[in-house]
Amino acid sequence: MNFSELNQLRPDLAFIADWIQPQSQVLDVGCGDGVMLDYLQTDKQCSGYGIEIADDKTLACAKRHINVIQQDMENGLGMFDDNAFDTVLCLSSLQMMKHVEPLLRDIARVGREAIVSFPNFGYWPHRTALLLGKMPVSKSLPYQWYDTPNVRCATIYDFADLANEVGLEVMQCVALHEGQPVNFLPNLRGSLAVFRLRKRQA
Repeated sequence: MNFSELNQLRPDLAFIADWIQPQSQVLDVGCGDGVMLDYLQTDKQCSGYGIEIADDKTLACAKRHINVIQQDMENGLGMFDDNAFDTVLCLSSLQMMKHVEPLLRDIARVGREAIVSFPNFGYWPHRTALLLGKMPVSKSLPYQWYDTPNVRCATIYDFADLANEVGLEVMQCVALHEGQPVNFLPNLRGSLAVFRLRKRQA
């Protein structure tokens, strides 16, 4: 898979991929069908692993020749040593976790850097839906309240506070909408929050 194919399929992933250095060791936590790792392996000569629980997505990873470990992310990353990876990805997955803080600490432990993305609950259509008395449904939050896999809702400011609490330094924070950066009022106008993080220097 090349960059133009990735950009057409998932413009948010194409934007994030630019932050990852060629030939890096990468762990993708909640890797889905493996499209990101497929691109990183073929176009940037990266190596590493994906973690995914769903049978169909694990099979899709295998078909893409991705090294995938079938495991619930809630069980943590204890199989990996400290600083085992240059970059740990957790893209549109963290909001599905019951225990966000322990997983984020584990991500910080095994990676020199981390890139985390999640639907921004501060996005203006989400706020408008709540004002109208309804739970928001959008492209970034496409489920109804009763069948959503998302168990945690956060804004850009919420996550920045948590990152600081677990000892992570925010290197970059970008709000995206349909894969494009939003510079003006990002917490209001960006549907997806993307953070690039590293351990805070002593």
